Amino acid sequence: MAALTDLTLADLAKAMAKKEASAVEVADAHLKKLDEHRALNAFITETPDKARAMAKASDERRARGEAGLLEGVPLAIKDLFCTEDVQTTAASHILEGFVPPYESTVTTNLWKAGAVMVGKTNLDEFAMGSSNMTSYFGGVENPWKRRGDNRKLVPGGSSGGSAAAVAAYMVPGSTGTDTGGSIRQPASFCGIVGLKPTYGRCSRWGVVAFASSLDQPGPFARTVEDSAILLQGMAGHDPKDSTSAPLAVPDFAAAARSPDIKGLRVGIPKEYRVDGTAPEIVALWDKGIEMMKAAGASIVEVSLPHTRYALPAYYIVAPAECSSNLARYDGVRYGLRVPGKDLTEMYESTRAAGFGKEVRRRVMIGTYVLSAGYYDAYYKKAQQVRALIARDFKDAFAKCDVLLTPTAPTAAFAAGEKMDDPVTMYLNDMFTIPASMAGLPGISVPAGVDKDGLPLGLQLIGRAFDEVTMLKAAAALEQAAAFKGRAAGY
Repeated sequence: MAALTDLTLADLAKAMAKKEASAVEVADAHLKKLDEHRALNAFITETPDKARAMAKASDERRARGEAGLLEGVPLAIKDLFCTEDVQTTAASHILEGFVPPYESTVTTNLWKAGAVMVGKTNLDEFAMGSSNMTSYFGGVENPWKRRGDNRKLVPGGSSGGSAAAVAAYMVPGSTGTDTGGSIRQPASFCGIVGLKPTYGRCSRWGVVAFASSLDQPGPFARTVEDSAILLQGMAGHDPKDSTSAPLAVPDFAAAARSPDIKGLRVGIPKEYRVDGTAPEIVALWDKGIEMMKAAGASIVEVSLPHTRYALPAYYIVAPAECSSNLARYDGVRYGLRVPGKDLTEMYESTRAAGFGKEVRRRVMIGTYVLSAGYYDAYYKKAQQVRALIARDFKDAFAKCDVLLTPTAPTAAFAAGEKMDDPVTMYLNDMFTIPASMAGLPGISVPAGVDKDGLPLGLQLIGRAFDEVTMLKAAAALEQAAAFKGRAAGY
């Protein structure tokens, strides 16, 4: 049998079911990987004692014949999910030392399914960023490097720690959150699978909020099947979340094992051919179209005319919601407090010291667009544009079953590159934001490498709550692309 850390999540579960390895042995093997690759800074908080205790309890359940869907599988949890009695920081100084007395719904579901937590992963502060360089706890390093170039690369953001942990084989799967591409873009940069479910498929209760109408938890894994298994464990209706959809959870794993797409209509949005996209990514997209055609799908050109407005509309809606959500961090109830001569000075000093530059920038933008005299001109207009974007997708899905696009306009870039220009950074999410604005599911599948040997992903977008069709198409793409890349040394 291969090394335990080399096994996919599905194969790891089978190995434990056959008693070829215990959950404690699996946990120890992955904790050793964490020790070996700590320099990547993928984790903010490691929980080895908790992992071993959970693994021991998992072995006991299995011995009683009570194994769950994810029994004994080690996972990394983005440090945006509240975890009972384990520090939750959102990678911000203002929440450093905060230990929640409760568990998020998504992690509760995972623990009920038998999963084991090895730690909390690093991210862009409050999930605001596309590089994982805005974390108060330092940037995360992508396990991949350009061929012949030793410079550190970013893993993408905001869920960069979760993506790096999977790409470095520290865990077979992890959780992330996707607001405008924060699962799909890091997955592309790190050569793994990243799945953003339909808005409302997974509960947001207990997840530190960035933009409430956009945030959606989802999984990272190394295969489409593994991501489907994780989604099955995470999803479900939650009465505590008013935006949680009261729908049954389909058999996502079965869909991922059925890559037959004969007769499937794959839409190619012409507006996604934009200036600034690396030629290699355009070539890979064209290759992906041929792969889907060869697998039996029919290719249909579709139009999403309001795509070009998605990015500016997003950067009005998301900061507006973040300025409201982050108002709760004031030094009064929990987290950092910087004393002042009066209440106003305490508020100002706490927020100035506790929030990083990017968070302050977005709070200021959001406060501005929500202010009297500007609300109608900016926020209301952005919401109207958002409705038009959603209508575009509805019209496109009348002609096709899934959409195929690039995931990101470039491969991973070096730490420090693009950081001085926030607009250039925001463009990293140009292909992922439209689906987020419409609340649709999307998945990034590794499909090739660029001239420097770095991984590139292709994105599939599905109809709302039709992850099953999207997963079938993703499995077919994965099978055709046959991506076997692995970061050197990992």
